[in-house]
Amino acid sequence: MQDKTKFYINGAWVAPVTPKTMDVINPATEKPVATISLGSAADVDAAVAAASKAFESWSQTSVEERIALLEKLMEVMIRRDDEMAEAIRLEMGAPVAVAKNQQAPCGPSHLEGFIAALKQYNFEADYNDKGERIVHEPIGVCGLITPWNWPINQIALKVIPAVAVGSTCILKPSEIAPLSAMLFAEMMDEAGFPAGVFNLVNGEGIVVGEAMSAHPDIDMMSFTGSTRAGAAVTRTSAETVKRVSLELGGKSPNIVFSDSDLEKAVKRGVASCFNNTGQSCNAPTRMLVERDSYDEAIRIAEEMAAKVSVGNPEEEGRHLGPVVSEIQYNKIQGLIEQGISEGARLIAGGPGKPEGFEEGYFVKPTIFADVSNDMVIAREEVFGPVLAMIPFDTEEEAIAIANDTPYGLAAYLQTQDAAKARRVAKKLRAGRVHINGTGFSAGAPFGGYKQSGNGREGGKWGLEDFLEVKAISGYEAS
Repeated sequence: MQDKTKFYINGAWVAPVTPKTMDVINPATEKPVATISLGSAADVDAAVAAASKAFESWSQTSVEERIALLEKLMEVMIRRDDEMAEAIRLEMGAPVAVAKNQQAPCGPSHLEGFIAALKQYNFEADYNDKGERIVHEPIGVCGLITPWNWPINQIALKVIPAVAVGSTCILKPSEIAPLSAMLFAEMMDEAGFPAGVFNLVNGEGIVVGEAMSAHPDIDMMSFTGSTRAGAAVTRTSAETVKRVSLELGGKSPNIVFSDSDLEKAVKRGVASCFNNTGQSCNAPTRMLVERDSYDEAIRIAEEMAAKVSVGNPEEEGRHLGPVVSEIQYNKIQGLIEQGISEGARLIAGGPGKPEGFEEGYFVKPTIFADVSNDMVIAREEVFGPVLAMIPFDTEEEAIAIANDTPYGLAAYLQTQDAAKARRVAKKLRAGRVHINGTGFSAGAPFGGYKQSGNGREGGKWGLEDFLEVKAISGYEAS
């Protein structure tokens, strides 16, 4: 079992102020694979002191110096990509193919986008010809809290832009899946970032996260996770009036019009919902289908679900792994049971574990039909492989159902009518809209409306989250 009981503070691996350990559980086996330490406010104080001291010099480095270090980090991340995939497989149960082909590559991909954005970003510009100047400066010391479901993805979306613009940071990864973050700390060290620029403290949100949010010397909090926890970070941060950037939950609609390529659209929708075992905040978990195609869509979805297998994450293949923890498993089971009790029609999956899986937090890929948008399974973020299918009659009704949610992270559209696609896309209250299965390039903004958060991650938008804006008058005369 791996010993990961030290924190990375001020360029060195150090013991916690007060020893307190926790096992990291492999969700496929329910057995511990590593031991970490749970930090305290005293550990946060040490990390903040290191980051504050480092900010004095790091904030004054040139863009060229920072790009050189980021390019070195890119070399290290690519070389150690297999290690990152293995860490993610162990800590969150991602099947090896998902860990290698989807999860681990997120880090270098976002890094590429940020390097490109940094090379083009103009930190200073004249506002007019009257000697007024606008300057973008690093915000300072940043507290970063990342989740377990796409671990290196969210680490890269926060740490990299923070240090890229000259800010310093303290990272608190999820204590459930901290191994990828600790490996990333090794990579930052190997790349040669100065001591104190990046720091890592493991721990629980109610202890370490709260200490970070309340700390008077942390200038900004960037949080990804549940809406409930994001609200708590915001409340605690308000005492010191620090900036807070949030990327929270989602209940993304997938509108399937009858003029779409129905078979392709439905199969793609089911696959996207089940990807990463349904543990994605932007997953298309509500499939809205035009009524005259609804029965056929149900047939296609049922056939698709029958082909989705659950398997051992250690084995190659296109199968789903477990969900991340016993808590998540129990929550998902409760929501599946609630869907049945509310009268939704179960067409695939259901309660309990798949046949042959006695240990591990495995969930049956589940689809409900005849769901109404006021049912709990249509409103709450399940965060597992559970799809709700809802019929609609008109374009206006589809838009109304799609927007009838407290969330607004992503939306998906399936139609071969280009004018309709553009028209509907503009009416959806979501930070990202995918038309006919299209994706986004590295550096495109990611974030949501309403209770899905605020701020945007990725590319130049991600850089600007970690910058202050200063206006200077009389600049030429000075």
